[in-house]
Amino acid sequence: MPPPEEELSLSNLKPAQKRKARKRVGRGLASGKGRYSGRGIKGQKSRSGSHTMRAGFEGGQMPIYMRLAKQRGATSKDAMPIGPHRTSTVPVNVSELERVFDAGADVTLEALIEKGLIKNTKTDVKVLGNGELKKKLAVSVHAFSTSAREKIEAAGGSATSLRPPVVKKAKRRKKAAAKPNPETAAAADETAASETEAAADETAAPDTEE
Repeated sequence: MPPPEEELSLSNLKPAQKRKARKRVGRGLASGKGRYSGRGIKGQKSRSGSHTMRAGFEGGQMPIYMRLAKQRGATSKDAMPIGPHRTSTVPVNVSELERVFDAGADVTLEALIEKGLIKNTKTDVKVLGNGELKKKLAVSVHAFSTSAREKIEAAGGSATSLRPPVVKKAKRRKKAAAKPNPETAAAADETAASETEAAADETAAPDTEE
């Protein structure tokens, strides 16, 4: 039979768990944690301030995030946020436009915010072609997918892009030097050799005229 619970009073207050003694280091060799204070003898982590190393620091060697493969692609200044392969847009499907807008409505960025389809206009909006659209809508956003544009126009509406399409510049390729034809080169060498021999014979021939 368990002992009866003692009435709680100021004289018998005790913590729910026993207090764990704090490790006091550097208080002399007799304390058990003196001299090196549990840090070892040498190395960066035995020095003061070693706990302030930034995240990802690997002692000066090339860190893992720099050793991994880099993302390929253009990194021009006008790319958003860093190159065409990392463009950021807010997707809105045509099924959402069918659900929240009435026929003949003008779908603008402000109307999308009012209907709760987007939060703000800080990021470009792109209409995607997921779902069906049977209402005639005049949609004006930043970009459209091919299927979304086809569905909007098939329903009698219009799709106006707020950003001009990006025209990719053609890369200039250096023309490779034409490789000489071996047969033509051999014929040219033979012709040059014969002309050289003829000139040498004319020079070596004695002058017989008196």
